Amino acid sequence: MTINDIAPGDHASQSRYLERFLWLSIATAILTVIIKGFAAWVTNSVGLWSDALESTVNLVAAIVALWAIRLSAKPADDNHDFGHGKAEYMSAAVEGTLIFIAAGAIIYSAIGRLIQPVEPEQLGLGLLLSTIASLLNLGTGLLLLRAGRKHRSITLEADGKHLLTDVWTSVGVLVAIGLVFLTGWTILDPIIAILVGLNILFTGFTLVRRSVVGLLDGSLPPEEVEIVTQAAREACSSCDMTITQVRTRESGRQRFVYVTLEVPGDWTVRRAHDIADLVEGAVDEAFPGTTTFVHVEPAKVTSGAAATND
Repeated sequence: MTINDIAPGDHASQSRYLERFLWLSIATAILTVIIKGFAAWVTNSVGLWSDALESTVNLVAAIVALWAIRLSAKPADDNHDFGHGKAEYMSAAVEGTLIFIAAGAIIYSAIGRLIQPVEPEQLGLGLLLSTIASLLNLGTGLLLLRAGRKHRSITLEADGKHLLTDVWTSVGVLVAIGLVFLTGWTILDPIIAILVGLNILFTGFTLVRRSVVGLLDGSLPPEEVEIVTQAAREACSSCDMTITQVRTRESGRQRFVYVTLEVPGDWTVRRAHDIADLVEGAVDEAFPGTTTFVHVEPAKVTSGAAATND
């Protein structure tokens, strides 16, 4: 089964499909934790210990992401009329927080090594193992990031960014270990670890900020709002009606659109309802699976028209 075989709006089937990517992420995290942990143990490098710590965080984050995907797939119920889509934002917030914790631990350990330097051992083996683990993370991270953007899943996108952040961590560590191996300057090991820790703090901040925006009912991107507005206008361009307001919000992979229409006051309920159906259909065609609400109001009567009716 591919995502194209799933009907738009079938969030349960979409989530089951997306779960495959998270199982891949979990498997990759387990492998990298084992590889990096062994590399850190044989070398006793603070950089590699920090790298292994972040991979452990990746494993926990992937498990949280899997939980969020499954929760977001649950249909609306008595307590959640609009579904559980915001669970994906909770996952991104957890991942961002875990990145903060990992970065703090990395910086703390590196400062300790600056005060009391330790000579790393068997650096050649450590470089080889860390490179293998980094390539695993790179492939999985790019796959998750592409899938998250394509299927509008902030959970997959956050997990992909987390893995790619781990890759950058590993690159910095590899550079440091390589320089230590070539020059014997052991101080480079903790310095690079500190710089890497500061860099991943920014990624954690980005994830937390995006999750907060989503939890606060942020609107759709401006380009999507424009597409929605244009689709609604074209749905009944020949009709005597006016779109007075378009509001949007997103909840994970779900889009919600609220359109206010002004129609002539002497229209029947049936005619106004038919126009509303046209608008809903046009929006759904532009973005399949979108939940659209259309509110109909009578057009304001101008003073001239009122005088004529009198």
